[in-house]
Amino acid sequence: MIPWLARRLLWSLLMLVLLATIVFAVVRLAPGDPVAAAASESAEARDLQLQRERLGLDRPLIDQYLRWVAQCARGDWGQSWRQQRPVADIIGEALGPTLLLTTTAYALQLALAIAAAVLMAAYRGRASDHLVGGIGLVFQSMPGYWLGLMLILVFGRGLGWLPSGGFGSPGAAGLSAGARLVDLARHLALPVATLALGSFMVTARYLRAALDEALAQDFILAARARGVPHRRLVWRHAMPHALVPMVTLAGLHLPQLVGGAVVVETVFGWPGLGRIAVEAIAARDYPVIMATTLLAAVLVTLGSLLADIGARRADPRIRLSGPETP
Repeated sequence: MIPWLARRLLWSLLMLVLLATIVFAVVRLAPGDPVAAAASESAEARDLQLQRERLGLDRPLIDQYLRWVAQCARGDWGQSWRQQRPVADIIGEALGPTLLLTTTAYALQLALAIAAAVLMAAYRGRASDHLVGGIGLVFQSMPGYWLGLMLILVFGRGLGWLPSGGFGSPGAAGLSAGARLVDLARHLALPVATLALGSFMVTARYLRAALDEALAQDFILAARARGVPHRRLVWRHAMPHALVPMVTLAGLHLPQLVGGAVVVETVFGWPGLGRIAVEAIAARDYPVIMATTLLAAVLVTLGSLLADIGARRADPRIRLSGPETP
């Protein structure tokens, strides 16, 4: 276990360094001048040049990269060019809402996936199977921004049941703890539903295939011959075996959730990493772009690593990376 973990950590570190290098180069070589974009129309060329020198944009690209690496190694992500605040403070404020959104969305989509997979496996080939599969495919085919806008149109504007966006209602800070929690849940409902509805069918199809395979095992056939009810066969005997692949699949869903959160946070005005990244890209705020990209990559890599460890613990027969020393 330790040699495999050491190899995985080293490989993950190399991938993060490669990703950071590519993003750094692409961001700075992309068309557009961040200084000119932030300056007023009356700014003179001399003032713009002084600003570029102050930000280090007049230096060679390799020099800018080495300075950024040395700065990050000291734990300093720099100042936001747009907000004139430390990037660490901006990331600290946005990380909590993003984690809340993605973890809640993953829990909901897993619950929907389990319910859909059990229905499709129990009524295989029947109308219920086709109905559940069809509904899931409809949601899966919808772009995230369009689904979010439709939910806002129906439940926010039309019925008025839920807020159309934001992290909380005005004056929510003066409410009691329970009332604040209810207010947060109401604002969280539509963004979470957008993420979960667009992705649950992928998990449901994997889980259904795992359930079909588990229900064909000898121990299931023996239990069926003893007269065990079908519902108990599915939930008590087949489901624990079918959930083992879901541990690995959780690591594969993290990039999808992080990518979807960028769109959802922008549509609903959710103050998370995705919205901050979009605003930073529009303003060419390089320090914030690098910080949000690198942090998202770290979260995805860490989630994938934890999923692999969980899969090995759940099923010791899994060989994750070649031969392993005992």
